Amino acid sequence: METQNKTVVLEFILLGLSGDTELQSIIFGLFLTMYLVTILGNLFIILAVSSDYHLHTPMYFFLSNLSLVDICFSSTVVPKMLVNIQTQNKAISYRECLTQVYFSMIFPTLDTLLLTVMAYDRYVAICHPLRYTIIMNPQVCGLLMLISWFTGIMIGVLHISLIPRLTFCKDAEIQHFFCELTKILNLACSDTFLQNTLIYFLTSVLGVFPLVGILFSYSRIVSSVRKMSSSGGRQKAFSTCGSHLCVVSLFYGSGVGIHFTSAVTHSPEKVSTASVVYTVITPMLNPFIYTLRNKDVKGALGRLLSKVSSCL
Repeated sequence: METQNKTVVLEFILLGLSGDTELQSIIFGLFLTMYLVTILGNLFIILAVSSDYHLHTPMYFFLSNLSLVDICFSSTVVPKMLVNIQTQNKAISYRECLTQVYFSMIFPTLDTLLLTVMAYDRYVAICHPLRYTIIMNPQVCGLLMLISWFTGIMIGVLHISLIPRLTFCKDAEIQHFFCELTKILNLACSDTFLQNTLIYFLTSVLGVFPLVGILFSYSRIVSSVRKMSSSGGRQKAFSTCGSHLCVVSLFYGSGVGIHFTSAVTHSPEKVSTASVVYTVITPMLNPFIYTLRNKDVKGALGRLLSKVSSCL
């Protein structure tokens, strides 16, 4: 660093989850295990959907994209953390830190939008079954995915484009295990009103409106299911929505938990620990939720594993 009237930051220091050196090996093993489970679990979902024609439907198309996003989100955060623990070097360069900020804005946004699209897909499938293939045709599915990715990328660009305008005059230590945007802003000595306003606005828009869309979709689904005369039809309808509801609850629950923890505690360690659920545990659990609760996915995974074992 070079110090004149302001500090030119060349690198940041990620303090991680704990400063206790005795816990570092435990944290390393735990996060490595969770990361590998996340990668393998979501990769199996993607391979199962792409290799089994029974799963070539809009619902599983969106599911495979959700798995891809979960892989990318975990890969944005965990590998650098593992490298820092292994090398006992907590430094992260300015460019690497901005890269983490950029991708850590894109993928949660994509998660939110994909969960909303998946709720709309279930709404059309249950409330308008005869028109489902017409409404959710490949062109519409592709357009929804394009809009989701475009929105996520543009939000990432919008946030990251404002950071180079900041100057830093505080200690460049980040009380977190990855470069999170609000933590970077806390280190700035220049005015961050614009950046903070943008964060609050976009968080409100991308948090509230998709959730309203999900709740509206499920209110219509529940209304339609209640009108079904067949108990088997009601059970089948709810079974197709159960996995999605579990993932939505886990995603939004962990997000709310982080904001609640940040509001009621001033302990950076507790906030970082709460963030683990959102950034690591949720992407790891999603494949298990869809696998354990979905007969089609379990069947496709079984056929995939049979093909792999026969080739070995």
